[in-house]
Amino acid sequence: MSFAKTCQLILLLHSSIVQEFRQAVGEKPVSDLRHFLKLDVRCGSGSTVQQQQAAVALIALLTGIYPQFSDWKELVKSDGQSDVQKSMKEHADFVKAEKMPELGGLILAPEALCFDRRIKRCLKMYRTNLETGLPSEAIPALQEHYGKNVLPEPPRVSTLKMIINQLTDFIVLMLIAVAIIMAATKEFISMAVLLVVVILNTIIGFVQEYKAGKALDALTKLSVPKAQVLRDGVTSVINSEELVPGDIVILEEGESVPADLRLAEVSQLEIIESILTGESVAVNKDPKEIKTLTRKLPLGDCKGNAFMSTVVAKGRGKGIVVRTGRLTEMGKISAAITGAPTQLTPVQRKLALLGKILVLLALVLCAVMACILILWHGHPTGESLLTALSLAVSVIPEGLVAVVTVTMAMGVRRMAARSAIVRTLPAVETLGSVTFICSDKTGTLTEGKMGAAELWTSDGTAYGFTESTSLDPNKGDVFLKNNDVTPEIIEKSIEKVPAQMLISLMVSSLCNNSSVVQDDDEKDVKDVAVAVPTQEAVDTIPPTKTVEWKGIGDPTEVALVVAAQKAGFPKSYFHDLGYSRVYEQAFDSERKVMSVVYKAPVDTSIANGAHYEFVLAKGAPEEILNRCVGFLPPVAPGSVTSPLDVLKPSESDLAIPVTEDFYDQVTDASGRMADNGLRVLGLAYKRVRVNGGGAVDDGFGDGLDHVNKVKEEKEVAAATLKPTKLDMITAANVAQADDDDEEEIPPGYAESDLVFLGLIGLIDPARAGVKESVRICKEAGITVVMITGDHIKTASAIAKELGILQEGGRAIKGEELDLLSEQAIAELRPFPNVFARVSPDNKLKLVTALQSRGESAAMTGDGVNDAPAIKAANVGVAMGIAGTDITKQAADIVLANDNFNTIVEAVEEGRRVFDNILKFIVYLLSCNCAEIFLFLLCAMVDVPLPFTVIMILWANIIADVPPAMALGVEPAEHGLMQRDPRSPKRGVLTRASLTVIIFQSMVMTLMTFGVYMQAVYKKSQDKTLSDDELQYYQSEAFAFLTCLQLLQGFLSRTMRTSVFKTNFFSNPWMIYGVLTSFTLMIIGIFVPGFNTKVLTLVPVTGVSWAKIVVGCVIQLTLSEIEKLILRITGSTL
Repeated sequence: MSFAKTCQLILLLHSSIVQEFRQAVGEKPVSDLRHFLKLDVRCGSGSTVQQQQAAVALIALLTGIYPQFSDWKELVKSDGQSDVQKSMKEHADFVKAEKMPELGGLILAPEALCFDRRIKRCLKMYRTNLETGLPSEAIPALQEHYGKNVLPEPPRVSTLKMIINQLTDFIVLMLIAVAIIMAATKEFISMAVLLVVVILNTIIGFVQEYKAGKALDALTKLSVPKAQVLRDGVTSVINSEELVPGDIVILEEGESVPADLRLAEVSQLEIIESILTGESVAVNKDPKEIKTLTRKLPLGDCKGNAFMSTVVAKGRGKGIVVRTGRLTEMGKISAAITGAPTQLTPVQRKLALLGKILVLLALVLCAVMACILILWHGHPTGESLLTALSLAVSVIPEGLVAVVTVTMAMGVRRMAARSAIVRTLPAVETLGSVTFICSDKTGTLTEGKMGAAELWTSDGTAYGFTESTSLDPNKGDVFLKNNDVTPEIIEKSIEKVPAQMLISLMVSSLCNNSSVVQDDDEKDVKDVAVAVPTQEAVDTIPPTKTVEWKGIGDPTEVALVVAAQKAGFPKSYFHDLGYSRVYEQAFDSERKVMSVVYKAPVDTSIANGAHYEFVLAKGAPEEILNRCVGFLPPVAPGSVTSPLDVLKPSESDLAIPVTEDFYDQVTDASGRMADNGLRVLGLAYKRVRVNGGGAVDDGFGDGLDHVNKVKEEKEVAAATLKPTKLDMITAANVAQADDDDEEEIPPGYAESDLVFLGLIGLIDPARAGVKESVRICKEAGITVVMITGDHIKTASAIAKELGILQEGGRAIKGEELDLLSEQAIAELRPFPNVFARVSPDNKLKLVTALQSRGESAAMTGDGVNDAPAIKAANVGVAMGIAGTDITKQAADIVLANDNFNTIVEAVEEGRRVFDNILKFIVYLLSCNCAEIFLFLLCAMVDVPLPFTVIMILWANIIADVPPAMALGVEPAEHGLMQRDPRSPKRGVLTRASLTVIIFQSMVMTLMTFGVYMQAVYKKSQDKTLSDDELQYYQSEAFAFLTCLQLLQGFLSRTMRTSVFKTNFFSNPWMIYGVLTSFTLMIIGIFVPGFNTKVLTLVPVTGVSWAKIVVGCVIQLTLSEIEKLILRITGSTL
């Protein structure tokens, strides 16, 4: 059976399946089909006849039912099109004889950017017309197929739900349970204190969650409400949600783009895309298609597209809607942010686990205490249960939630003073446990200012630049690089400057659309943008006036303009001489070259003087070199009147042919500069043969005069030809401007037969202090990863300079990441330290890969596209200067100065916060466990409990909260950044810290138990213990244990270091806190009325205070022994 008949049988039997298959194929990009079908292989020399017939039939099927695949050449690689075309001719009869089965209607084109499609192809794909738009009657069906142009609604959390979330926290539930116990025992004062703590914690948590929700609210503001659209040949303003793919949208200056568009017509159109890319400079748009070898193109390179929610800064345009709603770039970001699961931070998870453990412990101890009292000693059930509940009160650290919150809030204040603005409190602690910091290069690790570092000319001379990143034209020089200690400064004079250097910097300055202007002269920006003030103009500025300068345009091109300024030859110098631009070929990612043509002024020194033209080109070094046939050798003094005469047409050409040795020389120089972290560009020129401008010759040269003459001589079709039916149907489209025709380039302007001038290397210098910060991170066990859109060589060089990439390290490109799964990325060994040419999608993939291997990752970003990765990271860090609002709102921390050093300082602060949290948790649990063990011992020996319920609560409030809060602001211990980061999987308490808690609590328990039992047992041997006597002994035990707990607060300032090596006054809050707690204890013991009626305490005598002093000395000694053992064993707390 033939291939076509087989297809027909399948379609008849499984029409529903085939319909789904057709839809799935239609949604595939043409580049994917070209990659997977491999039609060039099926029609290659080694293929069979059946394979060729199948390929031809498949081409017929695809081009017949899919408008986006109507051009078969787009389905085949260019080098295999000849084989496919040959097969199509050989098997044309086969396709005609075996017709493909017909199916109902064409498949609607998928939503795609179509940056590689010509305008006419896009119009055919979406069945629209540039002059009339879509017919209104087609809109309902298209809306049903594509859906409405609205962003996905973010999930809303009600205010009540936020409050409930705070109240259902385990620690808070414990506090509420204790408050209920207090109410049951009629301890209403205690209940009120606990409820105040609960309310304050709920308010703080609610405010933080409410702020976090602002990131989602910001997305809804990005939708564009109205759109100017062309339908039925009439322009009207409609709601943007009604737009469908194929609509023709008109863009005007100041308007927001309502959907993702493929631009068809532009008039000086510039669009600000900072909301997506973070770049504040407007992007010049060009409707020309972009051919690329990859199936993806960075948003910044999509010159022929406009994206939803970006803003038209200048000009106007007309575009075809190609993506709407959730498929737009903004829709994808919205879906990524709203779909990202909310992850608990390590401290939240650990405290939740601790809370569960404490609840379980409270229940167990209640049961144990009740069993001891009822079953063992036979006490009354009611009294025993009340005693057991009082033990549960001892288990609960009432001050834990308040102290954690206050400690983090204080950390937030300290980080704000270091230019790190924290948006979510738990992020403070999470930073302290990060194991990976994934940082952007530009502006974070580097200054974010491009500057020229080296100019290498074709005569083998190297030049350097001083203050290359300063935009001030009055600062900086060019110097000759040599081995001398003092570099030779090049004079800023046309007579003194070498020809190669001058023409090279002329290319840098004039083959360029950027400029440098005075920042305070905004009203004249458009006028000044083409000319930089001359040295004389700068000198006329009053010395008392501070002048700020800013770059307009791409940072790389601004750096090239500044390089020419440093030599004393800004754009204005050449413009003043009369040079004017007549032609430009813009840079694109396929050619990797930009060129301009300049016309020189008419030479009035001779009769009938003619002007001349010349091409100036810059681009990738290998592309420029491959287009060169010669290079400019050393120009001997006196051989030309002026260095600019090199560009004049003459009988004798100064250039000499490129040799293999010269090619190697340029390649070596380019490689050396790239290895030093420079972004290298090649520079070249070409003289153009041209007439006119006063010349008497009637011939035509190779410039625009040649093209105009050829156009005039073109044969025009006779107007009397009878149009065919096809002509009449397509008459409207034919009448449109034929903007899909290739622009005819004048022969002399072609980017070929160039003369090589040199190489210029640009660098974005590393920020001061970053290298030291990277070293600190390595000592702290943190891996720093550089993420950049820059080239891998440049990125690797900067990474090596900063110490990020070391011997044996690895760098990887974004296109390689695209081919790897998250699991494969996580298993990379060694894990790359540099990720170059990455997209925001790569960032998200990298974050999830790191998290899958158990790492805690911090991710930086600035553009909206970075928001999903920032939200998914354990700690999202947004740039305060370059970052967009939505990125800042999705982040946990915002860097006010966009500086990597600030991240490292924030990590240290985060470690300090967790260290202090651990200190006061150990302190609180040691104190509470001391009370628990004391109660259990007293219950086991069947003596009255040493504390009443109100005593326990009073002791917990005065002895726990003030010292614990003081521990929260304890200065960082020495060597904090020399420790390895805490594993995210490790709990708050380790085996060592639990041992410390048990040891400290047992010390306090046994000493208090001994003092209490010595008095109670001795007295009970003599006679029956009276209530007053019991009350005194309870007061003595209360004072004894409370003082031990307050001393333990001082001892807890360090976990390993001897307290005698700690500056006593380095934490004045601890002094104030302990004094406050001691004062409250004295008030509770000695103030009449309050002591006996509220707390059931009585004053204690000097003997009791002597016992307290002895106990404190013993505790201090044992604490020092414990810390010595920890230092010797190196145990992890």
